[in-house]
Amino acid sequence: MLTAEENETLTRVGPQTPMGRMMRRFWMPIATSAQVPEPDGDPLRARLFGESFVVFRDSAGQIGVLDELCMHRGVSLALGRVEDGGVRCLYHGWKFGADGTILDTPNHCSERFRTRMKAPAYPVVEAGGLVWTYIGPKKQQPPFPHFAFMDVPEENRTVIRANVACNYLQLYEGGVDSSHVGILHSNQANPTWKAGEFTANDEDDNPGAISVADNAPALEIEDTAFGFHYVAKRVASVSEDGTPAHSIRTTPVFLPVGRVIPAPTVEFYVFEVPLTDVETATFIVIYGDRPVSRPRFMEMLGLDDERFFDEASADFLGHRLPGFGQDRPSMATGWTGLRGIQQEDATLALSMGPIVDRTKEHVVAADRAIMHLRAQLLESVRGHEAGGHPLGLVADYGPMRSLCDTDLEPGQAWQDHVPGNRTVTTVADDEQMATTS
Repeated sequence: MLTAEENETLTRVGPQTPMGRMMRRFWMPIATSAQVPEPDGDPLRARLFGESFVVFRDSAGQIGVLDELCMHRGVSLALGRVEDGGVRCLYHGWKFGADGTILDTPNHCSERFRTRMKAPAYPVVEAGGLVWTYIGPKKQQPPFPHFAFMDVPEENRTVIRANVACNYLQLYEGGVDSSHVGILHSNQANPTWKAGEFTANDEDDNPGAISVADNAPALEIEDTAFGFHYVAKRVASVSEDGTPAHSIRTTPVFLPVGRVIPAPTVEFYVFEVPLTDVETATFIVIYGDRPVSRPRFMEMLGLDDERFFDEASADFLGHRLPGFGQDRPSMATGWTGLRGIQQEDATLALSMGPIVDRTKEHVVAADRAIMHLRAQLLESVRGHEAGGHPLGLVADYGPMRSLCDTDLEPGQAWQDHVPGNRTVTTVADDEQMATTS
């Protein structure tokens, strides 16, 4: 159980909050590449940590991230025109380049002014189907992070964004909760679990398809440079001498907003990016060593249902539907009255309210990873407020891997299946090695 003060620290992400200051030390996805698909296309209004930005692709294809409000009189540049190398404000025609350079001021013909001033602009990198930006202190800007999904051909990767109207931590905690998979997602994991039966789902791209019926996995946690990884050990069988054999599933949790969810042939990188205290952009990057089908995963996630998801805005709409859109009659044969992994996860997070009161909960052993996540985030905030690096500030996440359901041999360490997770180093470690070498 958390105190009210700790819950406040964990959930508030504005510019003047400890969590907001810590999170601003990381590069963050602010949009998908598909949201700004072509040069001189429509600008995108974007939120991040309670602040407003405009994202646009200029005539040369360069992405820009600027403060949303025009530096002249505060009109939204998201209403503007993207043309001739920049974004132009409708009010008085001021035009800005992707780097904030003032390109034109039709109502103020002063070249000296244009060269002396500059609009607030932020570093941008487009990689892995995402637009990334850094809005923290310039002198503390870390190296741009590398993830394994950035290395595959585009056809082997799909990127999905869903904006959910609740605090980021409710979604993040759900993502590091292995015990809910066989229950909440039982329509996909094990539809017959209520009858005491188990029929394995053989879909090799489905993270909800667990291999055994155990819904109370034992968790073991190990801290890493990126945060921590943990194993969920499910009893697969018991020998004559009473020794259990285990199926294991390992999840990396990388601070401050990410996790990797495994399936046999693909990995799901999930970023729960706070837009405001009560709005979250869930960015899901699915990749593997073969082409992936976006329609297939939209259906698996339940985002192919227009009642629940508006792809144009990327808004998840469950909170606007009567009864969260739950189909109660279907519960006679199914479990949730919902369809799809993200539809179920997002709906339950929304049902908690905009920010859940964690002082009233009663956690159990199956919640160990959630409690560890909270502890690490609080430690990271406190260390950062004291002048240190945040926990999990990493430049190269390339070796980081999840592990789908795998038999653990007697005497074998679960970490041996994901050796790369222990080789990842922090930015602070990299700086130390550079200093001493």
